[in-house]
Amino acid sequence: MLRSIGLPQDEERVYRLLVRLGSATALEVARNLGLDVTEAGRLLAALENGSMVSRDAGRSGAYVVAPPQLAFGPALAAGRHALEQAESAVAALGEEYRRGMAGQERAGLLEVVTGADAIRHRFEQMQYGAQHELHALVTADPAVVREDEHEAEEHATGRGVRYQVVLEQAALERPSTAAELSLALGRTQLVRVVERVPCKLVVADRSTALMPLLPRDGAVGAEPTSVVVHAAGVVDALLTLFDAVWNSARPLLLSASGEVEAEPQTEGPDETDLLLLSLMLTGLTDRAVAARLGLGLRTVQRRVQRLMEIAEISTRMQLGWYAFERGWVRR
Repeated sequence: MLRSIGLPQDEERVYRLLVRLGSATALEVARNLGLDVTEAGRLLAALENGSMVSRDAGRSGAYVVAPPQLAFGPALAAGRHALEQAESAVAALGEEYRRGMAGQERAGLLEVVTGADAIRHRFEQMQYGAQHELHALVTADPAVVREDEHEAEEHATGRGVRYQVVLEQAALERPSTAAELSLALGRTQLVRVVERVPCKLVVADRSTALMPLLPRDGAVGAEPTSVVVHAAGVVDALLTLFDAVWNSARPLLLSASGEVEAEPQTEGPDETDLLLLSLMLTGLTDRAVAARLGLGLRTVQRRVQRLMEIAEISTRMQLGWYAFERGWVRR
C-alpha cells in the first residue's frame, strides 16, 4: 500500500508490526513475521536509515516506530510536488497543442490514419479525451473496433460524457448485440436504431470527427483507412448528417427484464409522460417517480430526456415551464 511512496512491501510489514506491538527486537520481528533473524535485522536497519524507526531507549536491542506523519510526510510532500509538476507540464503541452492546432495550415485539418490498430487507438483517444458528448453512427460491420472493447467507453461515461448512438438495423441480428446494447443503455447512453446509416462516424465534443475512407474500386485486401477531421465547417456538416439520421431513428430502451426494446416515437407526450411530468413537478425524485409508475429509473430518465428533445430545451427547469405553457400539466 505504501510502495507508491517508495517503501518496499517487506519493510512496510515490519513497520506495521511495530505500530501494533509498540516495540520489538529483531528476534520478535522474525518470530511474528516468519522471517530469518538476519533478514529481520536487515529490514529494521533499513527502516532506521530512513528515519522510520529508532532504537528503544528503555529496552536494549528493541525498536520503536516514528509517528507516521513524521515518517512519511516528506515522501508524501515530494509525491504531491511531482504530481503538480506533471499536471503543469500536461497543461502546458495542451496549451501548446491548441496553439499549434489554431495555426495549422489547411492540410493539417485532415489527418489520415491507416491500419486497424491505429484507427482503434485513435478512436480510444477520442473517447478518453472527450469532455462533454460523443455522437456515433454505427454500421452492422464492426471491421476495426472490437465489440468487447468498453474500457474507454466506460471511462468516458463515468466522467459524465453523453453518448448519442444510431445503430444500423442489421446490427441487431448479431448474437452479441443484445448484451452490448444492455451495457450501453445501462451506462445511460442514448441509442436509436435505423434501417441503414449512411456511413460510420464518430464526433467528439463537436470539434473532432473520425470516419472511414472507402477503398478504391478493386482495391481488395487494402488496409482500412480513416480520416480525422478537425476543420470546423466539415465537422458541422457531419453533425448535420448525424442529426438527420438521429431524428429519423427509433429509440432503443432497456426493459425491466433487461431486454432491449424499441420505443415508438410520437409527436408529443403520451399519458405516461404526462403523469411523469405531474409527479416531477410535485418535487418527487426520479427514483420516487419510477416507483409510483412502476417503471425503471433509467426509463424515467430517458423519457425526461426525450421530452426535453421534443421541447428543444436543455434543462429540467425549462421543461417544467414548457410543460405548463403547453398545457401538458396544470398548476
